[in-house]
Amino acid sequence: MKTERVGTIIRLLLAGCAAALVLGSAASKAAGDAGATGGKSAAAGPATDAKQQVLELEDKWVEAENKHDAATLERILDDKFLASSGVNKPRDKETFIKQITSGEVDPTLSQTLTDRTVIVDGDTAVVIGTDTVRGTANGSAYTAAYRYTVTYIHRKGRWVALAEHLVKAPKEEK
Repeated sequence: MKTERVGTIIRLLLAGCAAALVLGSAASKAAGDAGATGGKSAAAGPATDAKQQVLELEDKWVEAENKHDAATLERILDDKFLASSGVNKPRDKETFIKQITSGEVDPTLSQTLTDRTVIVDGDTAVVIGTDTVRGTANGSAYTAAYRYTVTYIHRKGRWVALAEHLVKAPKEEK
């Protein structure tokens, strides 16, 4: 009698676990389908997807800066975009793009983004990282490292940069 009761309890527990797995799998699939088929926003999908989208956008931004591509910068930066660096007055989108795209394109210029941390919360993402810039100025090669924080928002179905803060990184001691 006791063996039958234990067997029944085990069967009920296993049936409950199986049902929970099926329901959990269905809920996961539904959430994935909602994100893939245009749910509320990309931010409503898995956070890793939003993180990847923001990181890819940053890579396009770097490429646009290096090539002085004003049209791409126009698409990446929100109309309310503000950039600040050090103690300088913040620059709006128009001023920022003019400063980035003025002058000749430096074929030696490169930027490497490292140490990037992405935080996504709903339709807002913040990236904190290091931007190492290499190029040539007045015939001499240079390297400069900057710490940056960029705030992105998901607006009208896509991520755009709302604000950037950039400061020169302290030189590492050898």
